[in-house]
Amino acid sequence: MVKVVSDRREAEGRETFSTADDFRADGMDDFDGVQAQFADLRARCPVAHSNDFEGFWLLTRYADIERAMSDPTLFSTAVQNVVPRVATTGRRPPLHLDPPEHTPYRRAIAPLFKKERMAHWEPRVRAIAEDLFAPLARRTHIDVCKDYSYHLPIHVLAEFFMIPDDRAQQIREVGAEFNSALQTKDMEAMQKNSLFLYEIAQGIIDERKARPLDPAICPTSALLAARDGGEPLPEQGILGTIRQLLVVGIIAPTTFLGSVAIHFCRHPEHFTMLKNDPALIPAGCEELLRLYTPYRGFARTPTRDVEIGGKTIRRDEPVALAFTSGNRDAEAFEDPDEFRLDRKDAPPHLAFGRGPHMCAGAPLARLMLTASIEVFTRHCSGFEAAGPTPMTTWPEYGPLSVPVRVL
Repeated sequence: MVKVVSDRREAEGRETFSTADDFRADGMDDFDGVQAQFADLRARCPVAHSNDFEGFWLLTRYADIERAMSDPTLFSTAVQNVVPRVATTGRRPPLHLDPPEHTPYRRAIAPLFKKERMAHWEPRVRAIAEDLFAPLARRTHIDVCKDYSYHLPIHVLAEFFMIPDDRAQQIREVGAEFNSALQTKDMEAMQKNSLFLYEIAQGIIDERKARPLDPAICPTSALLAARDGGEPLPEQGILGTIRQLLVVGIIAPTTFLGSVAIHFCRHPEHFTMLKNDPALIPAGCEELLRLYTPYRGFARTPTRDVEIGGKTIRRDEPVALAFTSGNRDAEAFEDPDEFRLDRKDAPPHLAFGRGPHMCAGAPLARLMLTASIEVFTRHCSGFEAAGPTPMTTWPEYGPLSVPVRVL
């Protein structure tokens, strides 16, 4: 239960755990170890504090995470949106803003993810997935992440933003360097490559100013055409939005599809089930999203002192929302560690968030993910593990490399 502590004197009189170290976050990056750590915290300390990453609180249970995401007046995303803090080059709407400031940006891009637009994208995304994976399926050994899942979102985003191949290649190269710096916590390299991504985003804006496209089909043109109270959106805000979309759409699909490959290596019966009945793939994708949610460190900052699970979290102390943990909470999901397609009474998973910051691009992401499972099951009979699977670090969860033998 979330309780706002309205009287500061009342808060001061309560026990605070802001200096406790309930768990270590830095270094816990093993594929199964992360899930084991979250299971331990849900059982013994569901609202936990770590002194790593400059200190932060962690919510591990579904209900607490859902409540925090649903109340932007109490839990702000404008101060720090992930743990550890990585934003070094300005605010990037809509993710880095609270309502109502974030709303005009969401309103501008939301129509591009509606059902009608996804009907347009569905055959194209499937074709991209087919073109990328079909040649790989003829090989005996591949790396699902490096050879496939890293490339898929780059190709899709290039077409979504209507940018030429040379610029897409530039995004791929700079994005790879940015992600490498993120994993090693090389702040200087992160800042350098983030600035490069801003330059790429500015080039996209300049191109659309010179050659506008239909706002109904082009996200950059939609942002440039948007009005808030009759005024255009600030160009710096548009720049930040495009910069954010370029990166957030790359890392999560890469790591999630790597997790899917590991699951299929461990559970060939699930691969066979989906191969034999492709109609089950959309439901299978949702269950895999629940099991291997690629975010463990999205963050909020309380605007007032708040009590959660008997712990008092002070105003302005960062709080990580472990989607990866909440989606395996036994209080929300029966047999939470099992792959099941019969969860009729279960709540929706948290993989794409909840509330005003629920992922706007979720429909396009689902297309990429289901199309990928389709081509996996169409072109081969399964995967067999063929090497180590190094992991991404906070705030993501999932492997960066999954070598497999193609069966």
